[in-house]
Amino acid sequence: MRLYRELWSQLPIPALLVTGDDNVQELNLAAEQFLGISAKVILGQPIWNYLRGEEILPVGLKRARATSRPIVISQITTHGRATAPQTCAVHLCPMTGAEEQIMILLIEHETLGSQFGETAPLSAAHSAIGMAEMLAHEIKNPLAGITGAAQFLSLSLPAEDLEMTDLIVQESKRIVSLLDQVEQFGDVTPPSCAFVNIHDVLDRAARSALFGFAGEIQIHKNYDPSLPEVWADADQMVQVFLNLVKNACEALGREGKVTIRTFYDPSLRLPLPDGTGRRLPLHVEIIDNGPGLPKALANHVFEPFVTTKNNGKGLGLALVSKIIAQHRAWISVASQPGHTNFRVSLAIQNESRS
Repeated sequence: MRLYRELWSQLPIPALLVTGDDNVQELNLAAEQFLGISAKVILGQPIWNYLRGEEILPVGLKRARATSRPIVISQITTHGRATAPQTCAVHLCPMTGAEEQIMILLIEHETLGSQFGETAPLSAAHSAIGMAEMLAHEIKNPLAGITGAAQFLSLSLPAEDLEMTDLIVQESKRIVSLLDQVEQFGDVTPPSCAFVNIHDVLDRAARSALFGFAGEIQIHKNYDPSLPEVWADADQMVQVFLNLVKNACEALGREGKVTIRTFYDPSLRLPLPDGTGRRLPLHVEIIDNGPGLPKALANHVFEPFVTTKNNGKGLGLALVSKIIAQHRAWISVASQPGHTNFRVSLAIQNESRS
């Protein structure tokens, strides 16, 4: 728990945990500074005595609690009782396994950047790495003991009583599987890049989708056969496009169409710190004709644990953004009802020649 406490305290984003009756249970140092008040004063007190802002904030909190689904309120003005108003994105995250508890994250507009597209992949990757470290140490190790204890207990139980121990083992393994996915965020090993035929990569992803989760959904390929090879890690790119295709299929439900399109456009350059630009001329689009992204979440889909799915983990697109950032590539999304387009832009040259 010490690691958890240190991460919670040092998290640069104001974060509060409120109970079912909207009393403050926990807050970190950044939240104390944002509200202009110490933890000793606010703990156990109603959050609305100290967090001020637009009326949509308490309404959103009630909705998140009622639906048990995360809600993001973009560009809301909020402040402490004695601090200046600030424009923030407010994340309201129901806590799994904690009845009616909600975590409130207050991400100031300056932290987000003036435009979502400027910093999304890198910021999502960095925040995900911190979460991976905490979860791996504080949850995964005790789960091994729980699983072992349940398996040992099952040896002395009659057959009719094994259902509960089997359930413990199955659910523990499911959580470990989730943590394995989360731990991928903490892997900062650079990608093993080589010149890759992007269409081979896309065919691998499409084939996995068709034999796995696509069902009756049509996957249409619109390839430009004249494209040069890209400089990328083939296995990681398969993971990127498989996640994007899966995301599109889940948005469609049982029927619809996913289009995988490739084309060449040399006009895009990724700005670099030294003032130069990295050319990203090869583009891959994953397009679906589903209902589109909710406006409240459209600017946050690459952040970890943000999802519109009832049983979703909110990790797939965050992992995609991390891989793209490691490749010094680019990903963007445009969405409206009937047309959602995730575009990945890649380099066709080695790092040393970019």
